[in-house]
Amino acid sequence: MFETRAAVARPGAGAFTWESVRLEDPRPDEVLVRVVGAGICHTDLASRDEQLHTSLPAVLGHEGAGVVEAVGESVTGVAVGDTVLLSFDSCGGCPACLHGHPAYCRSFIPRNFDAARPDGTTPIRSVDDSPIGGRFFGQSSFAEHCVAHERGVVPVKAADEDELALLAPIGCGVQTGAGAVLNELSVGPGDSVAVFGAGAVGLSAVMAAALTTATRVVVVDIIASRLELAKEMGATDVINGAEEDVAARLGEVTGGGGVDHALESSGVPALLRQAVDALSVGGTVAVAGAPPVGTDASFDVNFLLNGRGIRGVTEGDSDLTSFVPSLVELYRRGRLPFDRMVRTYSPERIEEAAADAGSGEVLKPVLRFPS
Repeated sequence: MFETRAAVARPGAGAFTWESVRLEDPRPDEVLVRVVGAGICHTDLASRDEQLHTSLPAVLGHEGAGVVEAVGESVTGVAVGDTVLLSFDSCGGCPACLHGHPAYCRSFIPRNFDAARPDGTTPIRSVDDSPIGGRFFGQSSFAEHCVAHERGVVPVKAADEDELALLAPIGCGVQTGAGAVLNELSVGPGDSVAVFGAGAVGLSAVMAAALTTATRVVVVDIIASRLELAKEMGATDVINGAEEDVAARLGEVTGGGGVDHALESSGVPALLRQAVDALSVGGTVAVAGAPPVGTDASFDVNFLLNGRGIRGVTEGDSDLTSFVPSLVELYRRGRLPFDRMVRTYSPERIEEAAADAGSGEVLKPVLRFPS
């Protein structure tokens, strides 16, 4: 074990506190990564606030980017010195994993939200040797170093560590929104796509929709600056839900026929109902927003009987080894400009970054660790 620093979330604190912690050496299927960047996601904040499945104390963070410093004896996908992005964990052996859908792994929830290995152990301990939850989403990257499971470690090329840190949000937020459109919704020529919520996931979906043959990409939000950015990222129409009748405006945009595809990214049940009600015959809503555990939503059952559907989406149904590198390449070619959502912070400013994310002032904060 060796000592490093990590932002620890403790029960009832509602905050991250930097502490010295002890980190185990990687096991055979694990990778030790020096973290250079970590995006802050709504899931981190909800877990910190004890709204989801994760028990505290724990080190959160699940959009890591860094440099490999050591590998377990069975690891073959990366080597010491590789620059990598970190993403979710999966078992590798269930039917979903074996068929190229690791985001729908049968053990996704415990592997990613338990902040522990499948055997219940954690690689992180406090300096007084008490356990601290680790391996959150297979990584726990709100730390100077983390031990990650090899299946969530994706090698990528980066010009330097600044660019590598900038790529960190691809590990969750970007791939969730982009994958919802490109992997889950079968967008065809002339189709319409509506995105409810113009946060990091929603705007990633907008950029992805702009890469398809959809002719209308509509964004619904209540923050004018986000709607302006949505237009710059490919939206053909925007609707301010605080000022306009959303249903009426969607009817105008679609000629009364409804939207072919929708993404609900905010986690607000009322917006999910709006998204469902906006569907055309045969249309589908992809649900990516995650409200607190136990949240219910309602819809008119009979309205769904004309082939309309609701589909939950995790991590954009990403096959990490192929999808993450493709998103990196799209970014480099200027076709997925998610960097326009990013603001970087030093690790010591994690509370400021979290507050800015929670208030909506910043779409995607990224902690930039010094080299």
